[in-house]
Amino acid sequence: MAGDLELNDLKGDEPQEELPDIPRSARDLEAVYDIPVRVSAVLGRATMQVNQLLKLGRGAVVELDRKVGEAIDIYVNNRLVARGEVVVVEDRLGVTMTEIIKTERT
Repeated sequence: MAGDLELNDLKGDEPQEELPDIPRSARDLEAVYDIPVRVSAVLGRATMQVNQLLKLGRGAVVELDRKVGEAIDIYVNNRLVARGEVVVVEDRLGVTMTEIIKTERT
């Protein structure tokens, strides 16, 4: 028919304006709620040679690069997301977040 328009007829030559970032509501994120992630709390790190590692036995002490009371690093899927403190919850260790780390998205 002469009055029918095709989708291609509606496209203009002008560049389309990009929509501003729209915040997602909680409902929009429900699809990702059940995705498992790995959370790690790192008390500290140490570097040693293999021969030193092989000499370690029961009761050995490995000195870490952190001081008593210093914040620990909290990682989600190997990405630093927060810092916190070790706490005891009943008979288990836990972590309380004291600082959220904001990083630039790449």
